[in-house]
Amino acid sequence: MTDRTAPEDPGAAKAASKRAATRTAPAKGPAVGESKISDATSMRAGTGAVAAEQVLQRIVFPRGEDPLDVRALYLDEPEARSSAATVLSRRSLKVPANSKISLASYFNAFPASYWKRWTKVEEVVLRLKVKGAGRLDVYRSKPNGDSVHLQGAPVSSPKSWKSLEFRVALTPFEDGGWIWFDVFTNDAALEIDEGSWTTDLELPKQQVVVGTTTIRPADCVLALQTLGEDPQVMDVVERVIVADQGPQKIRDTEGFDLAAQRLGDKLQVIEQANLGGSGGFTRVMYEGVYHSDAEQVMVIDDDIALEPDGVLRANAFARAASQPVIVGGQMLNLQARSRLHTMGEVVDLGGAMWRAAPGAVTDHDFAKKPLRKSPKLHPRIHSTYNGWWMCLFPREVIEETGLPLPLFIKWDDAEYSLRAGGHGYPTVTLPGAAIWHMPWTDKNDATDWTAYFHTRNRLILAALHSPEDVKTGIVKQGLKLTLRHLLSMEYSTVAVQQRAIEDFMAGPEGLFESLRTALPEVRGLRKDYDDARTLPSAREFPQPFADPVMAEGLLKPPVNPAVIAARASKALLHNLKEPSGEASDRPQLNVPAASARWFLLGNLDSATVSNADGSGVAFRRRDPEEFRRLGLRAMANYKKLGQEWSRLRAAYRAALPELTSAESWKQVFDQK
Repeated sequence: MTDRTAPEDPGAAKAASKRAATRTAPAKGPAVGESKISDATSMRAGTGAVAAEQVLQRIVFPRGEDPLDVRALYLDEPEARSSAATVLSRRSLKVPANSKISLASYFNAFPASYWKRWTKVEEVVLRLKVKGAGRLDVYRSKPNGDSVHLQGAPVSSPKSWKSLEFRVALTPFEDGGWIWFDVFTNDAALEIDEGSWTTDLELPKQQVVVGTTTIRPADCVLALQTLGEDPQVMDVVERVIVADQGPQKIRDTEGFDLAAQRLGDKLQVIEQANLGGSGGFTRVMYEGVYHSDAEQVMVIDDDIALEPDGVLRANAFARAASQPVIVGGQMLNLQARSRLHTMGEVVDLGGAMWRAAPGAVTDHDFAKKPLRKSPKLHPRIHSTYNGWWMCLFPREVIEETGLPLPLFIKWDDAEYSLRAGGHGYPTVTLPGAAIWHMPWTDKNDATDWTAYFHTRNRLILAALHSPEDVKTGIVKQGLKLTLRHLLSMEYSTVAVQQRAIEDFMAGPEGLFESLRTALPEVRGLRKDYDDARTLPSAREFPQPFADPVMAEGLLKPPVNPAVIAARASKALLHNLKEPSGEASDRPQLNVPAASARWFLLGNLDSATVSNADGSGVAFRRRDPEEFRRLGLRAMANYKKLGQEWSRLRAAYRAALPELTSAESWKQVFDQK
């Protein structure tokens, strides 16, 4: 097996020594019981604080600049605005008189089942300071979402801060469940400050390198500013690495000076050629493992909105884990901030395709249905990989698994978790550790230039990790998707997909070189196709000449197999005929992105079609000659792919150690 030590490794010995010193024997677990409460004596602010390394999850509230719709992720409040709580700071809340506020929220409830399954924590301790009058009650949920009252305590401390401590054993949480508390007030207000879910275990102190890669520097600067604003977060961050790959340098971007001021000497910007997400994130991992003493490396996307406490939560979870695990963050919807876009994902190796994990909820809106009223959010979900919008790796995982594959973008995150899983390191997607990111449903990455990387890299993943017989499904599905794209007049998509298959069949030898060459070549391949050229709006094109009513009967998706076959056959025959002359100059219809399906477009001669995000419109024209040429090329490629699969599978598996070695990646980084 290839040696994972980088050619120059100045911090390796020091880091190993440091890690050995921080390892501690597992502490004896607490007595098992449903719950108990300890009411401490009256105290001043800050007295009796638990050690930072014992904090598992802080109670946090929205930032001042956050939009209003994020409140539902932090607080479960009554609809009446008069009863709403007042956020005094990120750690302090004032509940008005005659109110009930619940902390059964995404960011403040404790996801107990994940801690029970994956960590050595056997009891969690809720510690917080209160001032005023009212009552606090602690609840837990069962895997089916039913609530169970555990314990409560009245509060009567109108002038001084009082410390409360609630202890809850994690015994019943194997299959699911959260813990939270509610606040009730009568005739007086109640303030909460510095609340945290903690443990009495002495967890090892571990530092984390946080890194990102950017071609969108304006977004990245905002994320860096947010990361640097919380001193407790920065206490666990050893270094912040930016692999800057875009044409506009981050150092020249507005707001960078403020980000740099907040991060201080922990910020390291590395300017390098555009090596895609895999090249940028690999640089972060490489620097984090071979040129730092940090025990953890976290990667985050550049185009995100950050909840800084997620860094602390992932760090704490990894430190408390009973075995090294990859800790992934969930994705919230950047465009609809109260929505959880993805809860957890898996790769179906039988079909070599990613999808939502079994039981995982997608696109859940907490503003409409809070945690307590959402039974499907309470079972523990098992993921097999996590996207690199936010993902933390213990050092030993990278040392044993190697670095990512040189894939430029797409599938590198899924492949890495599968490879790490093969070494015994599972992936946990942790609720409450999350970022906001634009959902992939608003991207064109199944049809634009990224279709090349989707196709090639999925084949590489399948060759490395899927069973031999996956080739049958890949060939059948590939031919079916090719026909759909052709019927939709997406000729550029088919062209780049066929180039991807051909490059995959050429073998793994050119992967490192393709980091620099694939993107310009793919863009060059697409530039002459009508479906790849976009203008800002349909107003830039001539008015459509067909009656839009004609499309109504074609918009309903066929479901019955016989109907699908009949409509596909009709569309196929239509696409082999010469189009009308008028259709080459004027579109028949203006088609919105949601309606741009093969069963409509396959019956047209031309159409303007919007992008998924509404940013542009392309004028697609039917071309029977290109339809035949690309169709025949696809049939030949998929036939050859099936015949060559066993050989290709062996070749990629044999090349894996070299493709993921620090030595190979160092050569890439050293190139100017």
